[in-house]
Amino acid sequence: MAFPKATKKGFRKAPAKLEGEELFDYAVRYLAQRACSTEELKGKLRPKAAKLNEIDPLIDRLKDIGYLNDERFAESFASYRMENDGFGRMRVLSDLRSRRITPNLAEKVVEQAFDGKSEAEMVDAFIERRMPSLFARGRIEDEKELARAYRRLRRAGFSSGGALTALKRLAARPELLEDAPAEEEDSE
Repeated sequence: MAFPKATKKGFRKAPAKLEGEELFDYAVRYLAQRACSTEELKGKLRPKAAKLNEIDPLIDRLKDIGYLNDERFAESFASYRMENDGFGRMRVLSDLRSRRITPNLAEKVVEQAFDGKSEAEMVDAFIERRMPSLFARGRIEDEKELARAYRRLRRAGFSSGGALTALKRLAARPELLEDAPAEEEDSE
């Protein structure tokens, strides 16, 4: 049982649960505002649905009419994250998984999106676009600055090898990067 929420003027009623066409209309409005995966939409519908057994048929209906398609969503999402945000393979894969895309589909889509792309060029583009201060200063002399840049590139989804190679070109003393910790295999 949901308890009414308190406001400054007293209590307000809990929102009414939706059934049938109202739940369908809510789902369509939600999809019009924000693309999402099947599992994300199910999670959004559960608290709104009066009857949980209405969710799966509603999802099937949305798929039949073409409003919900995990593969199309994943392809679009991966392409956007790679091209517009400049993220690397592991970050895009992780983001797809967090959006509740199945692991097999996520890996397939990421492979397609990154097919033929050079990680070295992507790292350089990311640094130029997202870390312009590294280029503005010329050669980086500070070890802490190099470590910070390395961590940022790793969070952006680039391999340690790609990040180190790019940073060696920018470092005043590239030998500082030779003793970087051994990288465990990217198993995300």
